[in-house]
Amino acid sequence: MSLCGTLIGGIKRFNYSLVYVKVKKCDVTFSQRYSTRELLKEAYCRMKLKCRSKKLPNDVNPRGVFACNELDLSEVKVYGFDYDYTLAHYKPSLEHLLYNLGRDTLLEKYKYPADILNLEYKPNFAVRGLHYDIEKGLLLKLDSFLQIQFGAVYRGLTPVSMEEVLKIYKNRIIPIAYVEGDTRAHKPNRAKMVHLADLFSVPEMGLLCNVAEYFIRNHIDYHPEILFLDVKNSVQSCHPVMHKIVAQNVEEYIRPNPYLRKYFQILQDTDKKLFLVTNSPYHFVNAGMGMLVGQDWRDFFDVVIVNANKPKFFTEVPRPIRVFDKNANTHIWEKVTKLEKGVIYYEGTVKQLQDLTGWSGHQVLYFGDHPYTDLADVTLEHGWRTGAIINELTHEINTLNTVSFKQNANWLQMLTQLIEDHQDYKQPEALEVLEEWMAERDYLRNEIKAVFNPQFGSVFRTYHNPTYFSRRLFRFADIYTSNITNLLNYSLTHTFYPRRGVMPHEYGSYFV
Repeated sequence: MSLCGTLIGGIKRFNYSLVYVKVKKCDVTFSQRYSTRELLKEAYCRMKLKCRSKKLPNDVNPRGVFACNELDLSEVKVYGFDYDYTLAHYKPSLEHLLYNLGRDTLLEKYKYPADILNLEYKPNFAVRGLHYDIEKGLLLKLDSFLQIQFGAVYRGLTPVSMEEVLKIYKNRIIPIAYVEGDTRAHKPNRAKMVHLADLFSVPEMGLLCNVAEYFIRNHIDYHPEILFLDVKNSVQSCHPVMHKIVAQNVEEYIRPNPYLRKYFQILQDTDKKLFLVTNSPYHFVNAGMGMLVGQDWRDFFDVVIVNANKPKFFTEVPRPIRVFDKNANTHIWEKVTKLEKGVIYYEGTVKQLQDLTGWSGHQVLYFGDHPYTDLADVTLEHGWRTGAIINELTHEINTLNTVSFKQNANWLQMLTQLIEDHQDYKQPEALEVLEEWMAERDYLRNEIKAVFNPQFGSVFRTYHNPTYFSRRLFRFADIYTSNITNLLNYSLTHTFYPRRGVMPHEYGSYFV
């Protein structure tokens, strides 16, 4: 009978941990009867049995609100909101619209080849939070340590091998100055990478990669930075056209949210102050909010500011706030000395907003979808509390709630522990077994990655580390959730507590 079979029988009769201790104590005896390969396979068998005996973790609530920092809602007197992808969640049709408008601009304004018109949008190609290397023309995913995730590097639509990536960058870790720029006075240097951190950038990335792939396949020389700027300018310059199209047919582009009005009503009934600060123009916001909340939507808000030009709005660039004349579709030049309910305001700065209302510090909770444009400055410079609305969270949580994902993640953790515990074996037959384990680990990691997105995996995680995007999100957001109306599941005196995370020097993983 094999050692593994003996153990299986032992598990039925004894406490598993005791059996495991006995095996460890008897390794010398076993080594006289079994080869190193057999001993390692027995260890693998033991770990597999332990994995199967583990209860899988409970499902995560897709409509939950998750805390990065403790937040007591009873302290919040003022609720602020961004509009795009915060109050208004868009259907995939908006991505197609932005892609098509940007592609048309490349043809008409920048005179790109006519065949570009035949390049269709691939909606599931990219995810938010990627970096584009404007010098090398690569779209890639970085983790919180600025390490490249191999298998998530693309030139156009073609994956770049690990060997080529290492040849290009000489290292798997990218210097911070290359990613973020070096702002030291004696060594000014702009970043060579662009972080694509909002959902409007996803169709932009799709167009960029499609065109790059076309150039590569047709042997057309191109400069990666010029291509990036052309695509970026094309997509962004068509936003006014997009605004007009969406405003004329909001049902085709905006997902309905039947609970949004109820949420605003609860806030208003409990004497909370509400404000809206958005970069979008009034006619666009008015059409969307009219569909989402009702034509009287402005009655819920004490202050409404459009064309805010964030993040400059939050960095106190001296730019006066103006009244917006919605009938004339332009701003009025008179100086604003107070902010009145029912009036639409234009541009301005957060300093003026705070000075004219008296709203400041931890009594203000502001929700947005962009870690930098919406959240970074208000929490770092002004002490506001912040909430991130991350649309992709629903897909991510539904995916990690599947039984197959839980089983694979469970076994991956335990297999990694097995490798770590036995990696110092140097016999040739032991190295062969370790190579088999490493190959299985690589397979599991790729399987877990692909269920989120076949090319780039999860928005929040590389193979094991948080992504670069996650690190920013967790730093600048006190709470995050998939939809603002998820807060209806909590009282206005609820305190959100962050979970006590396990540090590497503390306890073992849940799975091990």
